[in-house]
Amino acid sequence: MQIKKLEKGSKYTGELPEGCKFCRQGRKMVMLVTGLCKLSCFYCPLSAKKKGNDVIYANEKNVESDEDVIYEAKTIDALGTGITGGDPLEVLDRTLHYIKILKNEFGDDHHIHLYTGYTSDSKTLVKLQNTGLNEIRFHIPFNFWTKFQDSKYENTINEALKTNMTVGVELPALPDLKEELIALTLQLDNLGVHFLNLNELEYSETNWEELIGRHYEIRHETSNAIKGSQWVADDILKRLDTTMALHYCSSRFKDGVQLKRRIKRRAKNTKRESDIVTEEGLFIKGIVECDDLGGVYEQLKERFKIPGELIYIDKEKERLEIAPWILEDIHEKIDYPCFIVEEYPTADRLEVERRPLKWPP
Repeated sequence: MQIKKLEKGSKYTGELPEGCKFCRQGRKMVMLVTGLCKLSCFYCPLSAKKKGNDVIYANEKNVESDEDVIYEAKTIDALGTGITGGDPLEVLDRTLHYIKILKNEFGDDHHIHLYTGYTSDSKTLVKLQNTGLNEIRFHIPFNFWTKFQDSKYENTINEALKTNMTVGVELPALPDLKEELIALTLQLDNLGVHFLNLNELEYSETNWEELIGRHYEIRHETSNAIKGSQWVADDILKRLDTTMALHYCSSRFKDGVQLKRRIKRRAKNTKRESDIVTEEGLFIKGIVECDDLGGVYEQLKERFKIPGELIYIDKEKERLEIAPWILEDIHEKIDYPCFIVEEYPTADRLEVERRPLKWPP
């Protein structure tokens, strides 16, 4: 079967999964409905603040209300949502709730896929389908790869294939389990699974010790990808002629394509008049740090005749934001610490660079 190439080393055979098409555009919201999961996969990359905690995130936004979810989807012009965890089936009612509100807000065309490592009965699968789930992706833990036949995972996937949902499997390409992964791939193809996603194995703050303990190595000092993972996926795509679509998603694709495009879209939709947006989609802001935000705001606005749309009180970060080109001109006349900062346009607003204009007196 012909191998089709995507950006940053990703590739696929057959038809690219529908959910992946929207991810590639940067128009699929990632919704973590809980960090809870009964499985203990050694390669799970979930961050420490989410792993094992019953938290909800829409992209990088900590969700406190349904409105937060809708807002985040709108900031990236989302055409779909990927529901993940932890495991979404750990909080089934919550998962069904979010599927319902997303469909109600954005319509039936809003594509929703769900990623789960849990097995479930036909009743649960029908509930997911009837609520509006378009695509379900099963994670089969590595210790089931050699005993998939007649397992609870095979039974669940068979039940899912009886629904109207697209049914896929999503697995990490483990460098030391290539033959096991090949055998499982052939079994999934014979079963009638619609697609198999192979993800490049990556290290994170929470799985690093486990990966090192199994003698995995970093592919390159500037990468968090594990050596040999891409080779395993490449070999499977080349060797196997399956009816089932095969898709390899590289670590570089996730960061350099999916995330980058989503960030650029969010920057475009959330920027203030006082922000400069870089080619990478990051914000450059001028900031002033002080105790009396309201008083200093009025003082600077009046003294330097700053238009209201170019100066802003940021209560969350307890600072004033001033258009950087204005702050560059006036900082020497200000008696407060002033900086030019570069930060992500995401809800967590991660700061990546800070250049001081004026230190505290």
